[in-house]
Amino acid sequence: WFIGRLQTERDKARVLEGLEGASAGAGQQFDRRRMEQTLAGLGNRIFLMNNVHEDEPVVFETRWCLSYLRGPLTRTQIKTLMEPQKRDEPRTESLTARTETGLLDGVSSALDTRSSGLSARPILPPGVSQYFIPLRGAPHNDTLVYRPMLFGAADIAFIDAKSRFDVTDSTTWLIPLIDAPMSVDWDNAMQIDIPLGELEQSPEPSAVFSTLPSAAGNPKHYATWNKDFSTWLYRTQKLDALKSSRFKQLSKPGEPERDFRIRLQQVGREQRDQETERLRKSYAPKIAALQERIRRAEQAKEREAEQAKAAYVQTAISVGATLIGAFLGRKTINTSTIGRATTAARSVGRSMKEAQDATRAGEIIGTLQAQLQNLEAQFKADANAVAEKLDPFTDTLETISIKPNKSNISVKLLALVWAPHWQNESGKLTPAWH
Repeated sequence: WFIGRLQTERDKARVLEGLEGASAGAGQQFDRRRMEQTLAGLGNRIFLMNNVHEDEPVVFETRWCLSYLRGPLTRTQIKTLMEPQKRDEPRTESLTARTETGLLDGVSSALDTRSSGLSARPILPPGVSQYFIPLRGAPHNDTLVYRPMLFGAADIAFIDAKSRFDVTDSTTWLIPLIDAPMSVDWDNAMQIDIPLGELEQSPEPSAVFSTLPSAAGNPKHYATWNKDFSTWLYRTQKLDALKSSRFKQLSKPGEPERDFRIRLQQVGREQRDQETERLRKSYAPKIAALQERIRRAEQAKEREAEQAKAAYVQTAISVGATLIGAFLGRKTINTSTIGRATTAARSVGRSMKEAQDATRAGEIIGTLQAQLQNLEAQFKADANAVAEKLDPFTDTLETISIKPNKSNISVKLLALVWAPHWQNESGKLTPAWH
């Protein structure tokens, strides 16, 4: 038995039972507690060897065994490897052509048509569909060569339910086919702008073809490549979008930040109007109550003023009549004269009281009007705060990445395509579909 480090108690218990059974079968004593302690103390690269033919178990340590498994080459590494060859290339070659040619030629030397044969169009089994990328650009004097590649087209739905974001992106990818144990590695694929409907059914006349890898002639491989393509899209594809937490909105694919904020203005206006209307409904009863109190106070003031005016007139008449009677009567002072004077004095008191009531009513109106102005000012301040809060140009946006679910990836086509290239006299290839 060779036993390494065990992670769970259940695994330890099962191993101990097995060791105990093996020892019992060999007629040996088994110290379960000691064995359990030994297994618990195993570390990295520490193993226990239990041989029923030996006296006791042996604990030993292995040497380091390092294996450096490098993944696919990066663009930078391809550039470094291709640099000696690119020094001899013409300097008039465009940057785009250099980048794409470097990617295609750097995957494997088997792709170089200078080391692979050129022939007529190969015959494929009935189960293998093939298409041709259309030739674009002006006529060329170089040789037109079709190279075998794998074409993948898919629709990817990026969905964010919380933000009600649902965008479907149609994408197309191209990857060279090579004669190698791993003939298709989607990490080396490049995205191209060739819609599915532009693929052609027949090649250009007088074109020659590169050698087709044997794997591309087997129809069963395309089902595997289709599945690998879908898995690769799920693993690598994402959609970056700007998110407004304030408005719970996401930007559209390729939408600049400024355009996104302008679009948020409409959403902000709608929410601002809703919030302002809610505030208005909240303040309306309070404002209406104050306005009604002011109206009643003004009516009371007018009534008190009228009463004070009438009291002044009555007082004047009473006082005047009393004085005239006192000066023109036959007797200077009598009981009637005194009664009229007392009545006149009371009228003066009533008129003064009515005047004071009118003054107090005016003061109440002033207080209520001040309260109404304060309430209206508070409503205006709250409305301005809502408008400022819902201003999209003050909102802090964050960038989020939306990844698709596997069920939201639909592969429309995975097939062999022949990509046209121009080959000059020195064997240099230039893509001819731009």
